[in-house]
Amino acid sequence: MALASWKQFKFFDVSQVKLPEDESAALSEQGNITSVASGSESVFFGSADGTVRILSQSFKVVRSFKAHDVGAIRHMKQVQGTALLVTIAEDLSSEPVLKVWALDKLEKKSGIPRCQSTLTIHNGRKQFPISAFAALDDLSQLAVGFANGAVTVVRGDLIHDRGARQRTVFESEEPITGIEFREGSITTLYIATTGRIATLIISGRGQGQPARSLDETGCGVGCMTVDKATRDVIVARDDAIYYYGPQGRGPVYAFEGEKKMITIFKDYVAVVSPPKSNTITRTGPLRSFGGGHTDDLFNTSSFTLINTDLKFKAHEEALTSQIKDLVSEWGDLFVLTMDGKIFRYHEKPFAQKLELLYQRDLYPYAINLAQKAELDATQKNVILRKYGDYLYRKQDYDTAMQMYLKAIDNTEPSQVIRKFLDTQRIHNLIEYLEELHEHHKATSDHTTLLLNCYAKLKDVEKLEEFIKSPGDLKFDLDTAISMCRQGGYYDQAAFLARKHEEHELVVDILIEDSKRYAEALAYIWRLEPDTSYHNLMKYATVLLEHCPKDATQIFIDYYTGRFRPKKDAIVIQNAPATQGMGMGLASNAVQNLAALLPLPYMNTNTIGSPASAGEQKTTLSQAQIVETNLDEPPPEYKVPKPRTAFSAFVDHAGEFIIFLEACIQADELNDDNKSDLYTTLFEMYLHIASSKKDEEKELWETKAKKLIEGKDVPIDTSNVLLLSHLSNYRDGTILVREKQGLRFDIFRSYTSAKDTAGAIKALRKYGPEEPQLYPAALAYFTSSPTILEEAGDELHTVLQKIDDDGLMAPLQVIQTLSVNGVATMGMVKDYLAATIERERLEIANNRRMISTFRADTDIKRADLETLSTKPVVFQATRCASCARPLALPTVHFLCKHSFHQSCLNASEDDDEEVECPLCAPQNATVRAIRKAQVESAERHDLFLDALKRSRDKFGTVSEWFGRGVMGVGAAE
Repeated sequence: MALASWKQFKFFDVSQVKLPEDESAALSEQGNITSVASGSESVFFGSADGTVRILSQSFKVVRSFKAHDVGAIRHMKQVQGTALLVTIAEDLSSEPVLKVWALDKLEKKSGIPRCQSTLTIHNGRKQFPISAFAALDDLSQLAVGFANGAVTVVRGDLIHDRGARQRTVFESEEPITGIEFREGSITTLYIATTGRIATLIISGRGQGQPARSLDETGCGVGCMTVDKATRDVIVARDDAIYYYGPQGRGPVYAFEGEKKMITIFKDYVAVVSPPKSNTITRTGPLRSFGGGHTDDLFNTSSFTLINTDLKFKAHEEALTSQIKDLVSEWGDLFVLTMDGKIFRYHEKPFAQKLELLYQRDLYPYAINLAQKAELDATQKNVILRKYGDYLYRKQDYDTAMQMYLKAIDNTEPSQVIRKFLDTQRIHNLIEYLEELHEHHKATSDHTTLLLNCYAKLKDVEKLEEFIKSPGDLKFDLDTAISMCRQGGYYDQAAFLARKHEEHELVVDILIEDSKRYAEALAYIWRLEPDTSYHNLMKYATVLLEHCPKDATQIFIDYYTGRFRPKKDAIVIQNAPATQGMGMGLASNAVQNLAALLPLPYMNTNTIGSPASAGEQKTTLSQAQIVETNLDEPPPEYKVPKPRTAFSAFVDHAGEFIIFLEACIQADELNDDNKSDLYTTLFEMYLHIASSKKDEEKELWETKAKKLIEGKDVPIDTSNVLLLSHLSNYRDGTILVREKQGLRFDIFRSYTSAKDTAGAIKALRKYGPEEPQLYPAALAYFTSSPTILEEAGDELHTVLQKIDDDGLMAPLQVIQTLSVNGVATMGMVKDYLAATIERERLEIANNRRMISTFRADTDIKRADLETLSTKPVVFQATRCASCARPLALPTVHFLCKHSFHQSCLNASEDDDEEVECPLCAPQNATVRAIRKAQVESAERHDLFLDALKRSRDKFGTVSEWFGRGVMGVGAAE
């Protein structure tokens, strides 16, 4: 790219330095100033008389001293960061002299800086002027080029004057026009002549090799320099500016015109060239050798500052006087002219440079300039945003958006979004919103807008790419899911919710939006117990409505403590499954669910046999999802109370019964849960039975009866009674009363319901254990003609039982039968006849017993009378005990028994009453009976108890009267 086409700016403010009068005179004197150098906050002028003047920032002479007695100071170098100054003087009558000065060390006598070392530079005793000079920063090596084409390298410790060695390293038939060092792992000396550019390694690997030619074209004196930042050597020729690196020639920038001088200032290359109209006919390389100063006074110079990296001219002007030298210090560039003037070139602040570029809409230059200056991201983004605004005004929307995207980190999104809300620019808007999400700067509103844009374009592919992007979440999850649902993208919403573990949202989307009830249930079955329970209870009713069997089963598993989250495996179709897996074919719900979103607990390790090398790779869409039946123990979780699930089964009685029956069979149920389950199941049996007829009704009632028939059934009887009553289920009421021994209540329930057959059945079942049922039955059977007719022969059976067991007196029976006037004499004729006959026989028997007792009583009285009034004759001849003949002493008893006294074990002196041994047991019995009668006469409670338990009350009274309970015996 030719330099003439480069943009030109005015990035430098130019001002003339106001010099003291004496210094201005010295500068304007032709030939007085022979060299200029700068460094360490000072400018150094070398004069033709060998004097060095040190100037401050105000260009006042701080110090001057005589550096050389002979010759003019043609070259100087100030070592940056030190107080060392190198001067070289020559007069062509002798060899050049090099001196190193310590400016911070002054001689006590003269007060001038101390000379650290002095060295005469050899050129084979050839008197040629020095045309080029270069030195390393540590002054360990110096290179001096001569007009005869020789280059001398000086090595040594010039700072401490420890000696130095000189050697001519390069010779050429052409004069040396430039010398520069390039430092690195090796030190390379770049040598320029009028005819070529060569390199010479003077230290490091390759040292000692001959010079290598880089270019067969040379350059003029002063037209070669080095960029300290990049270490590239820069050469200015009449046609262009050339860069040289370690590998040879680098970039070339076309710049037509004769070049007089070149130097580096910051990022710029400063080029001095005379006007073409004033170009002399002599060749450029020789113009420095013999050119007249008088001609220079009337010629003008063109001065240009260019940035080769960014390809623009920072400053360009023509000076009325020829430029003598260029020097930089204090951050400015100074130009010395032949007429003794000094101009300061001060680079404008960066903000001003940007403003100049903004005014000309040269935003790419501003961007490049900011990158070159390494501005922070915020400042760069300001430029990019301005550039975007400019392009937007030019209606270059695509490029403008690229600028906004680059400046996205420091740009208020609303400023950009408002520009692209037009439907025609929706693609740009999508691009910007996507980038906002990539930079995690998007709000929920931005997410909403982006998803709306996708929906407007119906771009499902982009939508899926957005929500399935890898890495961290880049958008507001709730907003994205909500917008997908509103737009009808249910699969994408479910995917987002599943990816970010929002299980409740997944289930909600599958049920409320997609209506995929089977997939929702399959998903719930694959969650952890606590999460699964929460979602199951929330959607239980709808799941039971659409998937009754599977939903009931998951309820059973969870409430019986056997819930295991289902796991799945990927099996390649037509490939044998891994042995021991025990896998069956997955349901359609599982297949659909797996295609929709990643299943929880997906066992990706369970895959069919891998394809051989020659087979085509199988994709997931070609695979089949199967449920794995692994024998794993169920996870531990707190099993909820069964009653918490009852409300879910509203309007699903059949499934509810299955659930209750399964829970009853479960182990480790506490009493409260058992009571709830049995009571509710009993109620459900009765509920189903109430809606059935005939055999089906009997079947359900039988189930209900079996449920409460068993022993230790944990169901409250009051609940059974209440539920049985509400459902008009009499068997339940009967069963409860039967368990509680309320047989009379059972019979009464039949009679109150006018259920004669049931009453007869209850009488036959409970009558033997509850005799009082027969009198009640007698009253019921004769309560109405209809009931009497229904009872039939059962009335006679009841009367017979009453008569046999004496349950009622005949008078009571007659009174009971006569209450309603239903029974006729013909019905009770047999009963009455039998009763009368039995009474007659009993009366006759009683009379006989009375006669017998009276006769016995008379006999006893006669015996007592005889014993008490008449003597008794004892005729016994043998002892009643030993059967031997009686011999005195003998004892005779009134009972006519006689004994030897010795057989009675009684002595004559014994006063104790002696009783007949043979009659003693009988007498003792009589006395015991009498004693009992006397004692019981005072125990009226025993009498009353006996009377209460007796069927023959009168007989009992008679018996106790005989015992003396009425006090008769006591009185006697």
